[in-house]
Amino acid sequence: MLRYTLRQLEYFVAVGEAGSIARASERINVSSPSISAAITQLEQEFGLPLFVRQHAQGLSLTQAGRQMLEQARIVLREAGAMMDIAGDIAGTVRGPMAVGCLVTFAQIVLPSLRRGFEAAYPDVRLRQLELNQLEIFSALRRSEIDVALTYDLALPADLRFEPLLSLPPFALVDETHPLAGHTDVTVEELKDHPMVLLDLPLSADYFLSFFDEIGVKPRVVERTRDMAVMRSLVANGFGYSIANVRPLNPLSPDGKPLRFIPIRGAARPMQMGLLMARDVEKSSAVRAFLTHCRDAVDEGSLPGLGGIAVTSAT
Repeated sequence: MLRYTLRQLEYFVAVGEAGSIARASERINVSSPSISAAITQLEQEFGLPLFVRQHAQGLSLTQAGRQMLEQARIVLREAGAMMDIAGDIAGTVRGPMAVGCLVTFAQIVLPSLRRGFEAAYPDVRLRQLELNQLEIFSALRRSEIDVALTYDLALPADLRFEPLLSLPPFALVDETHPLAGHTDVTVEELKDHPMVLLDLPLSADYFLSFFDEIGVKPRVVERTRDMAVMRSLVANGFGYSIANVRPLNPLSPDGKPLRFIPIRGAARPMQMGLLMARDVEKSSAVRAFLTHCRDAVDEGSLPGLGGIAVTSAT
């Protein structure tokens, strides 16, 4: 007879991926003592040490722990599939779902989407993670997340992308910038002005590609990996920047005004959509989330995005 639970396996996987009980506790919103007790009970049940306790460095998986972690992920995936089957039969959507979101627009888009989805499907336990593009690819491949809201940046062939919205780029400037009065700008007009680059993996390559197309290098004077910091640097006169998602109000986080100017010409729009593993369409929760996102786009209820809705070919 099995004397361990799926919940204990969930806690084990969370600790194995986070590398510490404290980080796992924050990630899954469960108390550290509860997680610690679950790990101890699993080790007693299996008769194996799953982790090496290192006070300065947290927990490291033992060789046995690494093998058990992979199996625990399989068990949890199969248990989730059973929930999907039951939900399909009963006509309900239920069970856990982890959603990743690209960090550049998570604060603008994800909370509103999540609130509406959880109101419509109260039996789904949704967990969110804010990640950069490379972290999203890795998390999907390791089944740490079920689906991710992101851009069509360097998408690998083993993942499936469902486009939702086409977002043309725009320049951000402060109100005293020489281009602040323009109704639109070209990359040629931007190239000689100081630039604040949003320096995230793959995102930076996208922004810099605009200048590659006209054979010039931008004057990058500041780099940051934080969208809010980028807006404040721009508002304080350090330079312009480029983005595809516009916040609802025209102020930087420190309260200074910004101007948002469409970029005219050949700059490629970014497509926002849902990225997932090839077989994830079997999940009723993910299918429901995709429908919910499409409805939000069609209704124009995603805050601060604008853009043009994209009809998927699938």
